[in-house]
Order: sequence, then C-alpha cells, then structure tokens
Amino acid sequence: MPHRTPRWMPFALIGAGAVAATGFQPLALWPCTLAALAFLIDRIEHARSARHAALCGWLFGLGYFTLGNNWIATAFTYQAQMPAWLGWIAVLLLAIYLAAFPALAAFLAAWLARGWRAALLPALAGSWIIAEYVRATLFTGFAWNPLGMAALGGFARPGLAAIAPWTGTYALSGLVVMLGGFWLFAWRSGRSQQWGAALAYAALPAALMILPLLLPLHGAGGAGKLAYTLVQPNIGQDTINDASLYEGQFQGIARLSLPRAPGTPRVVLWPEGGLPDYLRSGYPQVFYNATTFGADPALARARIGRVIGPGSLLLTGATDLVIGGGDVTGARNVITALGADGAIRGSYAKAHLVPYGEYLPMRAWLAPLGLSRLVSGSLDFLPGPGPRTLDMGVHGKAGLQICYEIIFSGEVTDRAHRPDYLFNPSNDGWFGAWGPPQHLAQARMRAIEEGLPVLRATTTGISAVIDADGVVRQFVPRLKAGRLDGLVPPAHPPTLFARLGNTLALGWAILLLAASLVVARRRGER
Repeated sequence: MPHRTPRWMPFALIGAGAVAATGFQPLALWPCTLAALAFLIDRIEHARSARHAALCGWLFGLGYFTLGNNWIATAFTYQAQMPAWLGWIAVLLLAIYLAAFPALAAFLAAWLARGWRAALLPALAGSWIIAEYVRATLFTGFAWNPLGMAALGGFARPGLAAIAPWTGTYALSGLVVMLGGFWLFAWRSGRSQQWGAALAYAALPAALMILPLLLPLHGAGGAGKLAYTLVQPNIGQDTINDASLYEGQFQGIARLSLPRAPGTPRVVLWPEGGLPDYLRSGYPQVFYNATTFGADPALARARIGRVIGPGSLLLTGATDLVIGGGDVTGARNVITALGADGAIRGSYAKAHLVPYGEYLPMRAWLAPLGLSRLVSGSLDFLPGPGPRTLDMGVHGKAGLQICYEIIFSGEVTDRAHRPDYLFNPSNDGWFGAWGPPQHLAQARMRAIEEGLPVLRATTTGISAVIDADGVVRQFVPRLKAGRLDGLVPPAHPPTLFARLGNTLALGWAILLLAASLVVARRRGER
C-alpha cells in the first residue's frame, strides 16, 4: 500500500526544481542539477499514479522556472506603463504555465513504465525530450533554459555539450535526466552498502561531465578570412529611449567602429536597439522628428557609411515601419545591411517575436485592463518570414537571428542556404545579471549544434565571438563599452543536426521510449 505523502514533500519538490536551475548560467552548478533530478525521479517512482507523478513534475517545474527565469522581473523596472512589482507576478505566472511540461514528462514516464523501476529512467528521458520540444513550439514557444544547458562547459570548452551535433539540445536534456538517474542509483546502492556499485553509478555522470572539459577539441581552431569589428556601446536600458541622448549614443558607437585598416573588407556588427535612426524613407514626419537627422534618413545612412569607411559593410539592428493605407500599422524588428556608400544592401525581419515584449497578445482584451507590452511604443511588432541567409559577397553569407530567436534549437538557419556564420544582435539590457549569461550560453549551443560560428553584438553585454565548437574566442563583459576585432572563425561541414534538425532529437526520444516499453513488457511477462 503506498505511503501517505508527507506534508513537506510539495515544498521539497519546489525546492528541488530551484536547485536544478542552479546548473544554468551564471552559477553553472551541474552537480546540483543532477542531485535534484535524482530526487525528482525518486518521487515519480513512488507516485501513487501517473497523475500523482504529473503533480510531482509540476511542483518541480514551478521551482525550476521561477528561479531560472527570475531575470524577467528586471524587465518590468524599465517601463512606466505597469508597476515594477508586476514583474515577479509575471515570473510566477509564467512558471505556473511552463511547469506543465515537466508535469507532462513525468506523467508519460509513469504511465509508460507501469511501475517498473528499470523502465522509468529511459521513459522519463524520452518524455523529457518530447516535452521540451513541445515547450519550444506550442503557442510560438518558449525554449529558454532546456535542461541540456547544464551540460555546457565554460567559455574555453563546451564540455559534454560537445555531443550536441549528434543529439541536438533537447536529446542532450534527456541524457542529463539519465545522469541524474544514475546518481539516484548511486544513493540507493550506498544505502544498501553496495559500495562498488555506488561508486560506479556516481562516477560515470561525473566523468561524462568533467572529462570533456579536459580533452582537446577536434576544432575549428584556425582563423577565417573575413575581418569583423563587433561593437558593444554599453547603452543602458534606462537611457536607450531618451531622445536627448541619441546623438551622444551615436557618437559613442561611431568611435568604436572606425576602421583600423581603411579599405580592407570587413563586416561591422552593431547590436539590436543601438541605432536611434530610421534608415528607410517614406514614413510620416512625426517618426523622424526624434532621430539624430530629423527628416532625412538618407543623411543618416550617409553618415554611417562614412563612419564604417570604404570596404566595410554594416549589419545593425534597426526598426522598420509597416505602412498600410497611408498610416503606420505596425513595425518590424530588423537587421539592416548598409554599405559604405549609405545604400541598403539587404535586411531581415525578426520572426520569433517575444509575447508581451514586442507585441501584446489579445490586445483588445488586455489593453483595457491596463496591460501593455514591455518595449516602449503603442505599435505592435509584426513577424518576419523566418530564418534567412543574406549573401553579401566578399562580406560572406550571414545567417541572421535577432535576440531571443537564437534560443530556438533547430530554427536558426535556412537549411537550403547554409550561411558562413550566424549574426545575433541583441539588447540584453532588460535582463539583469542572470539573463545575459544564459542568453550567451544558448547562443553557444546553437554554434555547437549547427557547426557554425556565432557573433553576438549586444547593447550592454555579453557580446562575444563564438567558434563552431562553442568556444568563446573573444567577449566584452557586461556593462562595459568595447569592440572586438578579428577574423570570423571558420565553419564546420554541416553537422548531423544541421541536416536533420529536431528530427534527430525526436529520434533519440523514440529510441528511449521504445527501450522503456520493451523493459516494461518483459518485466510484465515475468
């Protein structure tokens, strides 16, 4: 007969979820993640039913997402439309929703395992992969901090995450679940005084997490051929929308962008939100009045061209307006390619927009309640068509992903037109101390999966050059202005993940679930 659940157990599960989240940046305490997972697996195993297991998963997820996403609360301090304390309510409400996905994984695992211990671990690992994939896609998706991020090493080594080209991030999450299960086996073996088994079960996960940090990379260790200048202007979120400071902000980013070898082809990389000017003509006058050049975007483009100099091409975050019937009906968050002659050479519009950040879902219902989006202005941003490769001739083929888009595993490249590198401009000034290092870590994972270098230019940090192995070659710390110069690291040949995308991760999930079913069936026949 099942034991009655102690009254403190729900709080222990919430606490375990929070402990699991300490395995992510900026703390990177992966042993805590594995220990917390061991506790969760034990609770699922002792659950009275699959529904009770789902409750265990939900409580764990509540703590996991509340701590892991605490940076969202900081974003509410940079707008005046809503009270700042609402940020913590938003963190909790989001955690309540996101916890449904660990609950789903726990339910499926308990249902498939049918009470057999040996079947539970592969069932939970496979179910976790599926749950994370669904979390990343349902209702536009929120893929922040998949469990596999705990396997990513420091700046100089990717650690166990080096296997991501053969698994994808979500299948790597399944492996982390398996490693947590091994620590549970170690604990149980120790309680039974089976010290050899306990040592083996404890040592295997530790070895898999630590040894890759010590081994040499197979590497894209050389230098490429395309020169870059990557700029972090350190424009804080509290001043970025102050029109009286626009000219000074432009002068600051311009000084950091001047050529050191005039005439040499290079790509100059500016962040999202760092340019106050509209670069396209044809908008109502009122939209130009607050910019550095008033009515004439052609003058703004020409001045930028003089700054970057002959031979250079700029990729910068910007805002384009959408005109319909003579009125402005929306906006697009874009990357614009600008030549030294001031001509626009191409653009990309962000496809994965941030709900409640760049647009207000159900605006007709929520706006009358006093709710607003976090980004200033009343115009909602409109989505672009999806990943795109911009062929810029001598300046290379750039895959473009703006800010939050880089977190979506398997959705960052146009697979039919593989780029030479990914450019990820971002404004991370919203996100306090925890958000920027987590964002950078997820950009590193995209580099590993796709076998492509990633160049990140941010307003306040952390800006970085990441090679195709996920190694951070250069970076500018948070809250400092600076520039990075060098040659774009070379790409690897297309990885297995680059060819198959998340079909690969889901294939691993199917294998794990099939293994669980085989074990459960064989045990059931005895």
